[in-house]
Amino acid sequence: MAEERTDGKPADGTESHDPDFPEAFLSFMRQGWRDTSLPVGPRPEVPHHAKRREALSAAFPGETLVIPTGTEKVRANDTDHPFRPGSDFAYLTGDHDPDSVLVLRPNGSGHDATLYMRPRSSRETDEFFRSRHGELWVGRRHTLAEKSTELGLATEDLSALDGALARMAPGRTRVLRGFDQRVDAAVRPWDGAREEGQPGRDRELAITIAELKLVKDEWEVAQLQEAVDATVRGFEDVARALPADRGVSERLLEGIFALRARHDGNDVGYGSIVGAGEHATILHWVHNHGATRPGELLLMDMGVENRNLYTADVTRVLPVDGRFTPLQRQVYDAVYAAQQAGIDAIRPGVGFREVHLTSMRVLAEALKDLGLLPVSVDEAMDPASTVYRRWTLHGTSHMLGIDVHDCSNARKEKYRDGALGEGYVLTVEPGLYFQPEDELVPEELRGIGVRIEDDILVTATGSVNLSAGLPRRSDEVETWLAEQREAGPRLPG
Repeated sequence: MAEERTDGKPADGTESHDPDFPEAFLSFMRQGWRDTSLPVGPRPEVPHHAKRREALSAAFPGETLVIPTGTEKVRANDTDHPFRPGSDFAYLTGDHDPDSVLVLRPNGSGHDATLYMRPRSSRETDEFFRSRHGELWVGRRHTLAEKSTELGLATEDLSALDGALARMAPGRTRVLRGFDQRVDAAVRPWDGAREEGQPGRDRELAITIAELKLVKDEWEVAQLQEAVDATVRGFEDVARALPADRGVSERLLEGIFALRARHDGNDVGYGSIVGAGEHATILHWVHNHGATRPGELLLMDMGVENRNLYTADVTRVLPVDGRFTPLQRQVYDAVYAAQQAGIDAIRPGVGFREVHLTSMRVLAEALKDLGLLPVSVDEAMDPASTVYRRWTLHGTSHMLGIDVHDCSNARKEKYRDGALGEGYVLTVEPGLYFQPEDELVPEELRGIGVRIEDDILVTATGSVNLSAGLPRRSDEVETWLAEQREAGPRLPG
């Protein structure tokens, strides 16, 4: 593909502040380099990615499919965010490099898959030491052959993509749009109808990939379990560094978990929520600039993304000084009961919304017991009312996988309004949040926020809690916290 950037940076990978090197230096840099090769072999997950491409191929016979991974995103001026591949692209290829594009071309009986990628540059040009893509700056890139061996895919130089896209028939081509402006511009939409930012035909491609991702195979379940297990270790690390008798910053705890995520996985799966005290009532608190205080609660919503980009999503609430007060325990136990009711409801054929409503009824009953509901539980649960949601704004569940909110492009009738199937993985995460400014609750409740979240695999007969390695019951949480503190801090290893 012809070099063309959309962020204002030079197309050759150089920067405006790069020096003008003298010819003597350039000549010297071009000499005396030994060639190297990467010791690559087929990755063990290659058959799983091939199976997914086959399923996508079967959904669109005779059509060309274009799935880009995306480009690096500018963080500030001439620095980029760490690159994270597009989830759908990674789901179909296992490739993690920026700028790559997967093309599936019909061959009569299915599709031929080709990965267009930026290959290693030879020492015949100055890119290896002058360009931001050069391997003296970012490390050794794969050759086309090395990448093909590793991923089990045919590969082509990214420079050839422009010509390939120009030859595609608009009425027989679908593009996963919104990831690469160059690709979006090169293949014009065939229809003018737009739905949620995607042309109608292209939208069907995004929907199909999302619905294929609903069912996790054994390899994917193992990836999620690996991410969850690393997350359990991360929570243990945090608990071991959490003092009972003095405050520490939320960012210290965030950083301790992030160390585990980078050591045992790729990164955190999403911005960690570390909410001490009243910050626990803010659903997506990611500033993390507060501090813990003995006697208050600490809510932590965190997950490790493993090296194959599958993420855990777990929330636990800890009493900072080691023991829940009677009122904190009452709220916590209500949320635990709601979560357990939701988990108990999970099995194939059960409606996704039924899990939510099962948990919500338990919360509504708890709110009634606290004297907060202005109406009966049945009236509060009526879709025309739902006043109980003042204290629990979010849904109980979402799908989990290679995205923390996986399968988001799936149709409502397959997801939100659909039934659970064997192999689905979803969170169950009810919560109660009493805002410090809420004058409809007693003062002693204000500033208390509790959410308990686990990652649940739907099995043939029910479900399995993948995150059962972290205790949930209030008494077990207290015991676990004491055990972690007794064990003392540790470094990943």
